[in-house]
Amino acid sequence: MDPLMPGIEKEMSRRRRRRLFSQQRVPVRMLVPNFFTLLGLCAGLTSIRMSIEERWDVALAAIVFAAMLDGIDGRVARLLKAQSRFGAELDSLADFVNFGVAPAILLFTWGLVDIKSIGWICVMMFALASAMRLARFNVAVDEEKPKWQSNFFTGMPTPAAAIVVLLPFYLAKLGLDANESRIAMSVVLVYTMLIAVMMVSTIPTYSGKLMGERIRREWVLPIFIVAVGLVACLLTFPYETLAIVTLIYLALIPLGWRRYLAKERESAEPAATAQTTVSPSPVTQAPPASAAPADPGRVIDMRSIEPKR
Repeated sequence: MDPLMPGIEKEMSRRRRRRLFSQQRVPVRMLVPNFFTLLGLCAGLTSIRMSIEERWDVALAAIVFAAMLDGIDGRVARLLKAQSRFGAELDSLADFVNFGVAPAILLFTWGLVDIKSIGWICVMMFALASAMRLARFNVAVDEEKPKWQSNFFTGMPTPAAAIVVLLPFYLAKLGLDANESRIAMSVVLVYTMLIAVMMVSTIPTYSGKLMGERIRREWVLPIFIVAVGLVACLLTFPYETLAIVTLIYLALIPLGWRRYLAKERESAEPAATAQTTVSPSPVTQAPPASAAPADPGRVIDMRSIEPKR
């Protein structure tokens, strides 16, 4: 038996007995982030229903709306200092439904239903990959790491994966329908599996969490203009905008990986420099055991002493 198992089981039982809130009355600000999370969960469940009814445009809009709410609830919780264990668990369950199950159902009912078992296995692997990615994220929350690493995700986050995996659907709305060719549908299957692998991989992807802490003054107005323009394009040209954003995001993954490696080297160089600059303490060597210490007393010549008679 693993000697660590008793300690782990004891810690898990202690956490299960812990109350969610230590006080009898919960502040109202603690409920605000959970409201956004539940609203996003309603959007994800609605997307599943719309996919079953083959109303794929509404299903896609619900997923995009859930992704926007997912980007809001975490920042609202940090802004109001309303983080809680209950909110973290609820957010993970909502992300699995919104960005794991809902995109899988949309893909299957739209194009992969004709492939039957292979298509279902493919979208099921995507949903399972999102569940494993969320579980790994929850475990890694308590790990201590440098602050700059908070600006990167380990693997592709589930909201981004839900938007990126629907690229064949965007292209079909733009005239490049993959349902017209068996080879094109095979490419869709491979593409879906690659996105699933990206979620459970260890490839760093940019998160932008630290961007909300401090923004340079000259960047405030341009950011507002870009955000408003992006929302306007999303409402006016949804499929073109989503396709362009998806391609840009995929193209930026190698650049984010290189940036992560560069930051890792920068953080490792000061530690190596400090280790080399510290000189070792001088070691005083003890005299050999055979060497007898010099006698500071008088030296007597034993040969000049005559024995008494």
